[in-house]
Amino acid sequence: MTTGKSDYTIPVRGIDPDSAEPAATAVSGADAGLQTILDNLDAMVYVADFETHELLYMNAYGRNAMGNNIRQGQKCWQVLQNADGPCNFCTNHLLIDSSGNATGIHVWEFQNTVDKHWYQCRDQAIRWTDGRLVRLEIATDITDRKKMEVALKDAQQKAEKASLQDELTLLNNRRAFFQFGGQLLKQARRRNTPVSAIMFDLDHFKQTNDNHGHEAGDAVLREVGSMLRARVRESDIAARIGGEEFAVLLPDTPQDQAMELAERLRTTLQELKVLYKATELKPTASFGVAILSADDDRLEALLSRADEAMYLSKAKGRNRLHLFREFGSATPDKT
Repeated sequence: MTTGKSDYTIPVRGIDPDSAEPAATAVSGADAGLQTILDNLDAMVYVADFETHELLYMNAYGRNAMGNNIRQGQKCWQVLQNADGPCNFCTNHLLIDSSGNATGIHVWEFQNTVDKHWYQCRDQAIRWTDGRLVRLEIATDITDRKKMEVALKDAQQKAEKASLQDELTLLNNRRAFFQFGGQLLKQARRRNTPVSAIMFDLDHFKQTNDNHGHEAGDAVLREVGSMLRARVRESDIAARIGGEEFAVLLPDTPQDQAMELAERLRTTLQELKVLYKATELKPTASFGVAILSADDDRLEALLSRADEAMYLSKAKGRNRLHLFREFGSATPDKT
């Protein structure tokens, strides 16, 4: 993914060959404040010459991760990948256009061959303090998230073999939802990360079955399942937990992001058209969102609050979204 354009420069000087520490950086005056900020980031930040790949700067996080033995003149591929030449996955060609102008920020993920950690990288071409074109990369360690994705993927594969999948929607069924959700809850507690829950129930679904038959209702459920699978992350846990009731657990997701996703799901569902024989069915749903609290030791408590917010959406006219606010009952947020 590439976004925006930038001609930024970073006013810090690079690896200092005269320093007592090989990888120390020489800064003074106002630059010291920026250096302090960069050295306290929980991410690797480095700068390399665009043409020669010479490593010009690396913050403290990067130096510690790479063994703190960086020498002047070393190439980025030597330090970061312990390689004999430029990396075959180098993104430099994605950072400039045919005229050599910066194209913006490129975001990607990869596994480092030296420390075996996974990183999400934000790369861009900028002008260095001496005017030359350089590559700036900010790499955030996402190893824990990747491990969770792998664990969930393995669990999902086992779930299929153990008949934990809802046959109609191809989502997790209720049993799978609580099994995987319990694992997610333990991980969130251990890592002290946020978890959000979205619940939604199809509006007037009984009328669909009564007026058009259960096959029509099944057609709607299949389309809803397909829509939901296409719009959640691999690490999320989406399930059909009842007849026309669905739930999604969102790891590492604060309240605002959960509300944004729930609203996207609501509007997408509102625009969905299900063709059954000669009839066009237009389902909608009522949504509720809740956030994991410090007192939640079981998944049921979180889901109960999301369920309360969902039923408030129904009481307020359906096809709405409400958030359960802590220390109170569900209150309106989106309509």
